[in-house]
Amino acid sequence: MPFEKFEGVEAIDNERRKAIAKSIRTISVEELKKLGEEIFDSPDRPWRQTFLSLIAENPGGTFHHAVTSEGVVFLYYVHENVCLQYHDASPLKTGLMVRGG
Repeated sequence: MPFEKFEGVEAIDNERRKAIAKSIRTISVEELKKLGEEIFDSPDRPWRQTFLSLIAENPGGTFHHAVTSEGVVFLYYVHENVCLQYHDASPLKTGLMVRGG
């Protein structure tokens, strides 16, 4: 089966960028911890310990929060180039945590 051709990928990408630009804000460590408890509501959730360690090791760090129009949430810590993304509507709320170089 051939790959489907995606129409309007550029428009979708532009909409996502606009939503992120509109919603991006600094998030406090307290709010981040609370959000982390919601995302990682079980001790066996992937990336839970990494996420909690990042917060604990950087209590004075500046973290950012943004949401796309589709409900994808981005949490970003610029000082270590770390981004967590997940879909807010997903029942598992598991996502991908990426550490940059």
